[in-house]
Amino acid sequence: MIGRIRLVAALGWVAAVTIVLVPLQLFAMKTRLWSQWSLPRLWHKSNIGALGFRVHQQGELTEMRPLVVAANHVSWTDISVIGSRCDVSFIAKAEMARWPVLGWLAGLQRTIFIERDRKRTSGAQASEIARRLADGDAVVLFAEGTTGDGNMVLPFKSTLFGAATMAISQGAVDQVYIQPVTIAYTRLHGIPMGRRHRPIAAWIGDAEMVPHAVGLLKEGAVDVELHFGEAIAFLPGDDRKAATRRAEADVREMLLAALANPRGGAKRA
Repeated sequence: MIGRIRLVAALGWVAAVTIVLVPLQLFAMKTRLWSQWSLPRLWHKSNIGALGFRVHQQGELTEMRPLVVAANHVSWTDISVIGSRCDVSFIAKAEMARWPVLGWLAGLQRTIFIERDRKRTSGAQASEIARRLADGDAVVLFAEGTTGDGNMVLPFKSTLFGAATMAISQGAVDQVYIQPVTIAYTRLHGIPMGRRHRPIAAWIGDAEMVPHAVGLLKEGAVDVELHFGEAIAFLPGDDRKAATRRAEADVREMLLAALANPRGGAKRA
């Protein structure tokens, strides 16, 4: 019964906030009277509140630009965890653009949609990301290319960093910064999740989003660690694969630290 009440209240809250903020965001995008990032961040914060998440932040998003944020990927909730703290654009699968409501809302935050399995479009997609980088956007890249169970970091795909190379080779920028970021879901109702229970927060493989979202909304009270690593300067002539391996290693190290000592040394933002 409590779970159902939580679900109805959470959905009602998100719907109300969305109805209020969407027209304002459209107006901001058209008139530029205020920052286009302010309202998306507020929307993501409302999602975090509705989910009952407590986000504990360690470190900060670097102010250096252009910036690629290289993060691990555990769940659809990762977007609101990061978006509630940072003014960033996300890179998402093209199929998300076709999702009812959510795809449209993602477009309001300048999400870049890519076809990861179609090589013939990869050049145009990398060029769009490169253009965003040159414009000064901080672009979030879930570098594993898929979601994991939250217990480990999957290998990063170096091809996804091609936009950084392209931005430099086209002369749009002199260098690109890559900042490793780790997301770790660590506690449920204040109790450490452990390896077996952490997948409660994870959205893995072909699992349907709606049942997972309903279950998570009913559950609530999840602690999330958001750790920012040191930004890596990617310069002309640098090896893309080497940069990928370094970012992956940094994300993995931060994940292991967060899981071993949940909330230790982190500040709640």
